[in-house]
Amino acid sequence: MISLLAKFFSLDDAPDPRSAYGTLCGAVGIALNLVLFAFKFLAGLLSGSIAITADAMNNLSDAGSSLVTLLGFRLAGQKPDPHHPFGHGRIEYLSGLAVAMFILFMGFELGKSSLGKILHPSAVVSSPLVVLILCVSIAVKLYMWYYNRAIGKRLNSAAMEATAADSFNDSLATAAVLFATLVGHFTGLMIDGWCGALVAVFILWSGVNAARDTIDPLLGTPPTQEFVDGVEQLVMSYPDILGIHDLIVHDYGPGRCMVSLHAEVDAGGDVLVLHDEIDNIERHLQTELHCQAVIHMDPVVTDDKEVFAAKQAVTALVRNIAPEISLHDFRMVTGPTHTNVIFDVVVPFGFPLSDEALTAQIQSQVRALDGNYFAVVTVDKSYV
Repeated sequence: MISLLAKFFSLDDAPDPRSAYGTLCGAVGIALNLVLFAFKFLAGLLSGSIAITADAMNNLSDAGSSLVTLLGFRLAGQKPDPHHPFGHGRIEYLSGLAVAMFILFMGFELGKSSLGKILHPSAVVSSPLVVLILCVSIAVKLYMWYYNRAIGKRLNSAAMEATAADSFNDSLATAAVLFATLVGHFTGLMIDGWCGALVAVFILWSGVNAARDTIDPLLGTPPTQEFVDGVEQLVMSYPDILGIHDLIVHDYGPGRCMVSLHAEVDAGGDVLVLHDEIDNIERHLQTELHCQAVIHMDPVVTDDKEVFAAKQAVTALVRNIAPEISLHDFRMVTGPTHTNVIFDVVVPFGFPLSDEALTAQIQSQVRALDGNYFAVVTVDKSYV
């Protein structure tokens, strides 16, 4: 149905296909959840089942979740303005967080009603109409899970993937209600509350995961290794680039990111030619990886044997301290009494030595290489 509606409304040709697909999925979700609420509420009245009535109210809250998703995509699709020059893409993360809060709330409410059912069990009246309504509800929720997950992965949308998880949880909750109803009808066992409690635990766990998936990008997480590899391969494909470091990716919402990095070039090269190549790389990153790039040009000496030998020796001693440490921006400034050996080291988070202790250790070992060497060390962290 989603594919047919997308073709009918020509969403792929819309000015902002992402916002268009999010709006369509949100609108369909609202409609389907309201229909399910109406029929399940009827089934709850006919059967006298608190679990079915609670499941109906869950669908009503899901309609609210779909409304949040729809509004989130509409707001996230707004153009940048003076107050938000990087756009409004992070609203998608906020809408995903709101959906996660809905999931947690419904898990808590289902757990509370299930506990009451365990303490005060009561018989549930079953009928073919009630069973049919529950079966159709499971099928519809599985369909909603399928299309929200598929389009969520296509758009890289945390909000839609949270909605998909909610739909799958709802199908499990309804399946548990159906199972308890049938068991109660055929055996007289009143396990409605126990089934509801198990489903509530699952829903709460899913809500925690959905919240984490939306909170993490808001707090700031590193980019995927695939994206980092893509940036490195593209930049290094240009012949004048000798190496890159200090790569940082700023996420302003799905499909909206800024990249900054340092590109090493031959210090003896033509500055205007190198600057032109850097401009070409920035444009290439924008067209190929859809990111705004800012590249700092780092000149490195390539034809000085003394500098080359010193760099090899210092790199070896730094790697001997810890193989995960990398070194860049190496240069030497010779004076009348000593030579400053200047470089940066990149240290992973959680490294056992403090920055000060590591710096002191490196300075001591560099001095041991040559009594005239004095190491000037800057400790960096890796942001990818």
